Amino acid sequence: MFKKVLVANRGEIAVRIIRSLKEMGIATVAIYSTADKDSLHVSIADEAICVGGPKPTDSYLNMKNVLSAALLTGAEAIHPGYGFLSENSLFADMVGEVGIKWIGPRPETIDLMGNKEHAREEMRKANVPVIPGSEGYIHSADEAKKVADEIGYPILLKAASGGGGRGMRFVFTPDELADKFDNAQSEARIAYGDEHMYVEKVMTHVRHIEMQVLRDQAGHVLCLPERNCSLQRRNQKVMEESPAASVTPEMREELMDIVTKAVNAIDYENTGTIEFLQDQEGKFYFMEMNTRLQVEHTVTEMVTGLDLVRLQVMVAAGEDLPLAQKDMKMMGHAVEMRVNAEKTEMNFAPSAGKVDFVYLPIGGPGVRIDSALYSGDTIQPFYDSMIAKLVAHDETRREALTKLERMVDETQVVGVSTSQPFQKALLLDENVLNDRFDTKYLEDNFLPRWEKEISEDAEQAD
Repeated sequence: MFKKVLVANRGEIAVRIIRSLKEMGIATVAIYSTADKDSLHVSIADEAICVGGPKPTDSYLNMKNVLSAALLTGAEAIHPGYGFLSENSLFADMVGEVGIKWIGPRPETIDLMGNKEHAREEMRKANVPVIPGSEGYIHSADEAKKVADEIGYPILLKAASGGGGRGMRFVFTPDELADKFDNAQSEARIAYGDEHMYVEKVMTHVRHIEMQVLRDQAGHVLCLPERNCSLQRRNQKVMEESPAASVTPEMREELMDIVTKAVNAIDYENTGTIEFLQDQEGKFYFMEMNTRLQVEHTVTEMVTGLDLVRLQVMVAAGEDLPLAQKDMKMMGHAVEMRVNAEKTEMNFAPSAGKVDFVYLPIGGPGVRIDSALYSGDTIQPFYDSMIAKLVAHDETRREALTKLERMVDETQVVGVSTSQPFQKALLLDENVLNDRFDTKYLEDNFLPRWEKEISEDAEQAD
């Protein structure tokens, strides 16, 4: 087992990883930017080293500086968390080249699954169902039109190296295809230095269902209960839960077979998440794979009782998974909401500044809060706006949602604005409570109604 591990991240995920490492008796090294010198992850680590200025490109994304920090402190492994360098195959390769273990999949696997079209082709070869679309890259609007004529409109143009909505365009009619293709390809070229595109059929009334999986170096596979992440805004998840109410035990078995087939086909190592779209008939279609720990790994831990970070470290150290698929138990239901420092009344604009006071509703059965926030802390404008994850666990979905609504209501953050008003309204929505939503529900139905209500309330207040 490793004696010292560097955590190449910040905020709540750095705190989360450091805690597991300490419980394993492993010395911890934190990295930080000059803006983060007073952050919680810095104070709880055994060692901390500054890797650059406030901008992510100068610090958390500065591969040479992060690697130098690992070498200077004698770290034997690097845990990247999520975001930043977690899915950067070049950095993972650099880590291995200097004799440090990367706690994650091999660089070539990150590269393979990071390219969306390559991933689709690999899944096709493994007989994993994929969303209908192009086979191989599309280089022109004419090629895209041929595919669209075969699979039907609407279609989605996607950059092969894309993510977070960049290099992506919805096309509803042939007349708009040429302009949107040129725009998407140009955006992809600027953002990723890669203009390769592909086409997917736009599937409507679908759910975003994903499954976390672990595979050790001996090839043992452990599939964990699926998560429903269908409530999304601007391609960003808002609420995550496990298990998915729309997935029957028979569907879960099918999904586990698909995921096992997929990770064995690419000789996967460590943890990853395969994301699917589930249609109204209950069929699953591969969308993409994230080759890292997910933000929402917390709900999976709550329903299984497993420490996924601990399992990641064990696998990276060459140990076998400590349990087989038949030993995995699913207990109750868990729901997570992300508290963001945002001004919901101003189209969710980020809210930065000093936190004068914070109260997080810790305590009680089935309550989990992952956060690096404390009274007197400063929310920096340079990083992601998420400041806490509230997770509720109970025997049933409705009980877990009720508990989460109570947690959101009790949370107090003074000094910056947060997303709590939006989250509380969402948790009181009848369609959310009764599991009647798909990937478009939040943006197409809930948000227009909610924004109208708060606008009317503001007018009445004036």
